[in-house]
Parts: sequence; structure tokens; C-alpha cells
Amino acid sequence: MLRSDRFNKADRVIRIGFWANAVLMILKLAAGHYGHSDAVFADGVESACDFIAIGLTLIALKVGRKPYDSDHPYGHGKVESLSAIFVSLVIAATGAWILYGSVNTMLEGRYATPALVAVLAAAGTIVAKEALYRYSMKVGGSLGSPALLAIAKDHRKDAVTSVATLIGVGGAYFGIRIMDPIAAGVTSIFIFHIGYHTFRTSAHELMDGQPEQSLLDAITQIARSVEGVDQVHEIRARHSGQYLIVDLKLEMPPDMTVKRSHDIATEVKRRIFEHFSNVGDVMIHINPSDEPHEDLIRL
Repeated sequence: MLRSDRFNKADRVIRIGFWANAVLMILKLAAGHYGHSDAVFADGVESACDFIAIGLTLIALKVGRKPYDSDHPYGHGKVESLSAIFVSLVIAATGAWILYGSVNTMLEGRYATPALVAVLAAAGTIVAKEALYRYSMKVGGSLGSPALLAIAKDHRKDAVTSVATLIGVGGAYFGIRIMDPIAAGVTSIFIFHIGYHTFRTSAHELMDGQPEQSLLDAITQIARSVEGVDQVHEIRARHSGQYLIVDLKLEMPPDMTVKRSHDIATEVKRRIFEHFSNVGDVMIHINPSDEPHEDLIRL
């Protein structure tokens, strides 16, 4: 997949979520206000926060799609992880706000009786947000985009929140008015979990944490399969947005010419690119086989 195609697909997913959130925000705010439901109105305010978060993610993707330059020789992909960190904080703040509102409502003992339009708004939000979650996860997973995956989890958070909203507003509509704040409080715990998981994943990528071991093993097998490579001495990789940057140390016969070892290293890189569309660069260092050598490192 071409670099421009990757970012165009990511842009499309984000823009669909952006405008869908705008429509849902308006509908839920109106349904909450005219349907006399604090829960649905709060859900609309939450969508307004998501609207801002998705807008900032669009900006992050615009920056992240810039190719490498002299100031950023590894590209601008890290901005996607920064964006995901921000989204995780929005998710956590939303959970705190919902928890505060539910506790405050129960302490004051003021329970509203909502109209049917509020129940329908909550039900419609669940369907829309779950569809957006599945679509965003599918594309985000195929591209390995931290920004898309964070937005997908935010959609799932909204779907979970709306389930609680539906239970609460539905119960209140049929006379059990305390169900609204109780359901919202329980849901806030799940929201905190989603925010924490998103934050932890994004922070791991920002700190150049290794990707999953199965991926490293697959890259190692490809490198070993190239004729002339005796052994893969070491492999490291780190995320840069939708791409991986891989560092390989290969062992080759000590009497091999520089030209021959260079050609083999180029072939290794070519095969890795063929098998993994999300690998952005491969840096290869060559060590002589069957000779003790010490890696110089200060980290």
C-alpha cells in the first residue's frame, strides 16, 4: 500500500467519525433538553468533547503524514501517539464527569421523568457508535494507526456509555427513576478502564517500546531466509505512528566483501518491505560470524 493511500484511508475513517459525532451531539443535546433527560443531555455534552478530540486527531494525522525531513529524520508519526494520549485523557475526564454527575444526582435525590424521544436517542446512539467502533477498529488495525485505534476505543466508550444511558433513561421512563444515575456510575468504571488502556498503549509507543514478539519473530525469520545471512544477532523495533522502524544486526561470513554484504542487506530490507506494509525503514548493522564482538551502547 502506498504511503498516501494509508493516510487517505485513515483520514476517511476520522472524517466519518467527526461528522457522525457532530450529528449525534446535536440530536442528543436536543433530545435531552426537550425530552427532560439529564442523562441524554450529558451524553450529548460527552459527544461534544469527542467532537473536539476527533478534530484534534484530524490535525495530528495531517502533521503525521508529512514525510521525513532534516529536522525529523524519522518522520512525524509520533504525533499520532501524542494525539492518542490526548484522546485517552478526554475519555478519562468523561468518565470522571459522568461519575460525578451520577453521585451528585443520587445525593440530591432529584430524578427526572424523561420523554420517549430521550429513550430513542440513547438507543440510536448505541447502534451508530458500535458501527463506528467496528469500522474504525478494522481500518485502524490494518494500518496499525495508534490515532485510529484510540478513536475506535472512544467510539466503543460512547457505545458503552449509551447502553448505561438507555438502561437508566429506560428505567426512569417506566418509573424506576434511580436507575439512571446508578447505571451511569457503573458505566464510568468501564470508561476509566478504556481510557487507561489507551493511555498505556500510547505511552508505550512514545517511549519506543517494542511491538509484539510475534511480529519481531516473523521479521527475524525473513532475514534468516536470505542467502548469506548466518544469523540474526539482534532485532529491535519501535513505532512511529502507522509505521515501524526496525533495527537489525546480522551475522555474515567475515571474509565477505563489503559489496556482497551490502547487496545481502538490501535484499533483506526488500523482503521485509514486501511482507510488512507497515514497516517504514530497516536499519541493518553487519557483524562477522563466529567472532566474538561487543556491542557498544550507552543506554
